[in-house]
Amino acid sequence: MSIQEVWAQHDSEQLQEKTSSVLPYAHYFHSGVMARGLVRRSGRSGVHGLVHIRIQQRNGRKTLTTVQGLSAEYDLKKIVRSCKKEFACNGTVIEHPEYGEVLQLQGDQRENICQWLTKVGLAKPDQLKVHGF
Repeated sequence: MSIQEVWAQHDSEQLQEKTSSVLPYAHYFHSGVMARGLVRRSGRSGVHGLVHIRIQQRNGRKTLTTVQGLSAEYDLKKIVRSCKKEFACNGTVIEHPEYGEVLQLQGDQRENICQWLTKVGLAKPDQLKVHGF
């Protein structure tokens, strides 16, 4: 696995072209206003088992989407930050007594998070298990 700081997404794309044969999975994490970010590259996806994606009913029509099972080697707070920007929702990382660190996103984001996790290479489609309704 490799983590590289880059100044622009264009730099990330150039690195991807040069290293894709050795490190096929990559994701660019945009850090904000300064146009600086991190690129994570790996020879395997970031999940060892299944990723469980669940929806929980709150009150009325409000729901929460939870994601459990991502590898502990990732900074889940950066993943949540990226998801919040991508899906235009709020989110956080909670410490669950049984499941460890769990991502929580507001609303029904099950389809969005499945597509995003496969797009960035954190999980393969066969590693995703969607629960609920």
